[in-house]
Amino acid sequence: MDKIDYNIINTKENRQLLFRYLSKFYGSDKTKRLMLKHKDHLFNYGGLAYILGKISLEFFCMYFLQDTFVPRPDNQARKLAPVHYHVWNTLEDMMIHDSFDKLELILPRGSAKTTVADFALSVWSHCYAISKYSLIAGKTEQDSIEFIRDTRHAFEENPYIKFTFGNLIDPKKNTVNRLELELTNETKIQAISSTSSMRGKKFRGSRPTIIIADDYQSKSDVLTQEARDKKYSTFQQDSGFAGDKAVYRKDKNNKKVKIKMATKFIVLGTILHKDCFMSRLMKDRSYKHILKRAIDRSDVDELFNNGLWAEFKRLYFDSSDSDSVSTAKEFYYQHESDMQFPVLWPDKYNCMDLAIDYYSDPTSFKQEMQNDAEHIGEKVFHNMVTKSPDEIEKQEFIKTILCCDPAVETGRRNDYSAFIVGSKTANNFRWVRKGIIDKLSFDDYIDKIISLFRAYPDIVAIWIEKNTYNGSDARELQKRIDKEFPKRHIEIINERQNKNKEAKIRAIAGKVDSGFIVFNEEDQDANQQLMDYQGEQYTQHDDFPDIVAEFNRLVDEIQVLQPIKFYNVHF
Repeated sequence: MDKIDYNIINTKENRQLLFRYLSKFYGSDKTKRLMLKHKDHLFNYGGLAYILGKISLEFFCMYFLQDTFVPRPDNQARKLAPVHYHVWNTLEDMMIHDSFDKLELILPRGSAKTTVADFALSVWSHCYAISKYSLIAGKTEQDSIEFIRDTRHAFEENPYIKFTFGNLIDPKKNTVNRLELELTNETKIQAISSTSSMRGKKFRGSRPTIIIADDYQSKSDVLTQEARDKKYSTFQQDSGFAGDKAVYRKDKNNKKVKIKMATKFIVLGTILHKDCFMSRLMKDRSYKHILKRAIDRSDVDELFNNGLWAEFKRLYFDSSDSDSVSTAKEFYYQHESDMQFPVLWPDKYNCMDLAIDYYSDPTSFKQEMQNDAEHIGEKVFHNMVTKSPDEIEKQEFIKTILCCDPAVETGRRNDYSAFIVGSKTANNFRWVRKGIIDKLSFDDYIDKIISLFRAYPDIVAIWIEKNTYNGSDARELQKRIDKEFPKRHIEIINERQNKNKEAKIRAIAGKVDSGFIVFNEEDQDANQQLMDYQGEQYTQHDDFPDIVAEFNRLVDEIQVLQPIKFYNVHF
């Protein structure tokens, strides 16, 4: 074993920490006697810290993993919140007291759930060989690789672990597979992606002692009912065959005694839909559940759209202010004490930053930060900023495009043809100068485009969705442009839509709600269709939401070729 400087182990701070946690178990008087009696064996293998760490995951983390969890001038650790100690105490009940076998942790993004649960539990359980084989399923393979890397670093580089437990990593056994970690105490940690099956995994003939599913579902797993059903059923089927049941024997008094606990299942994540995998698991009574929100409020829509926060939002998204972000932040600092609200982790979550995250994408915020199933899966758009045509046309636009999504039939139940004349300004705000939904024949549809070219001479490009007419409309339009606008250069872009429409529309929810995309107040039919959108399964017509999403993308992507100007230069 590499020589560890005992002076960084046997410090006053570490002795005080050991005394404080030992006192919780034995009282201060007995702890004083124990530490005096074993003063030469406080931190070595089999010493007091070793013994205490085995019965207290919290102490193990605060001492052996102090570089991760204890703030000091030479590290980037944050002061822990009560929720972190609650998670550790719950894991102690699960692993040490064997009180239950299944745990669901629903915690916000950025709450360190992977570090506090996956990482801490894996290091602890394998230092003591409590888990012979742990299986961790991350969202992606890259997540799994990073988890193994961080865990290996703790075994190889952490001086507190190395001093007490010795070299737990044999480099010769861990040079090839970046998803597995075999330890010298004959235990193994394996990481897989959420798309890999848990079934049939064994190490030295044994099924996993611990199975952790961390961020097991992604947003693509909740877009449709079929996807939600598949994610839930796949996990239930896999987990049913991946673990092992408890083993019992009768003692000499013929009493049944548990000699091996069942596989422990820990599922971590956030609520993405009221019928998603995590939401369904909440109804499974075989699991113990912990659900926390970043903000201790049941309805953040009400919080962030009233009072001082409503004024902050107005200032932050004021399209007439070229430095609106600074203006809004200055307003916050002037009223900071009155704008505070309780947060889950005060050393991590800042009220203003949380508000900005909410305004940027309310739906994602309620999913990832609030675990709010009650307000997810309803209308996608909750607010729309509209202005009169006169107000809109006063802006100085730097780019203007026309986006079209045509429909063939004109029946009552058929789709609408959707049009947007859209521009952006130097501050990147989007302006829907004209939004139209209409039932049009082919000729009328072409005429509509030509009329918009006349009304908006600064249109430099037109994007046409190709799926409907397969390019015939683009060819006809080119003829009309050549004939009627011979001096204008208008680029025609004819593309098929291949992206997931539902995901694409939901992605602009924050920009619409915040006022980053401004609409023409006269376009009532188109605007109402946008505000009525609730998702593909619950919305009859989505033509305008779809074209708004395309406009938001295209107004940045389309590159405009500026005409070359020649000047008379006299030498």
